[in-house]
Amino acid sequence: MTPGHRHIRAGAPALALALALIAGPGLLPLPLYAQEEGEEMAEPAPDGVAEPGKGPVTNLPLPRYVSLKTSDGNVRRGPSLEHRIDWVFRHRDMPLRVTAEFEHWRRVEDNEGQGGWIYYTLLSGVRTVLVTEPDTALHAGPGEKTAVLAKASEGVIGKLGPCTLDWCEISAGGETGWVAKARLWGVEADEVRE
Repeated sequence: MTPGHRHIRAGAPALALALALIAGPGLLPLPLYAQEEGEEMAEPAPDGVAEPGKGPVTNLPLPRYVSLKTSDGNVRRGPSLEHRIDWVFRHRDMPLRVTAEFEHWRRVEDNEGQGGWIYYTLLSGVRTVLVTEPDTALHAGPGEKTAVLAKASEGVIGKLGPCTLDWCEISAGGETGWVAKARLWGVEADEVRE
């Protein structure tokens, strides 16, 4: 490790700290008509018929990224409690990609393409990302030539901030810095955020 900066690890203590920082105080329960927490309310699609690229329930873009609101999320084979549980996602704030909607259910997948149907109240619209490369540098600004503030291990989950075409600012483990977008999962390659 280079002197002068911290190394953020995906292990339990560092991950717990990162997740506690991401979650923040005052998470509120969702009313039945709400979208995923943190998302702007969209008008439901008329008669469940949505524009191409939008969900028929929320009228929000598909696919889109959300995060897991709880530390345990049952992922089912189909969109009802009668369907068996195929997976249990166990990392609060884990980024997930929503690929379909049916009533109060969302079909999601993780960075490995594993997933299924999860109840919408277990999801948050707060954007997070997963670091996909070992020893990923968090820079002082968007660019390789800026100072390295910290390094993050593969598997660290961070809160997503602004993004340029090639860089995103993330916060994890008490550190905030810019990471090359190619080293993150949970943000589209052409996505720009302010």
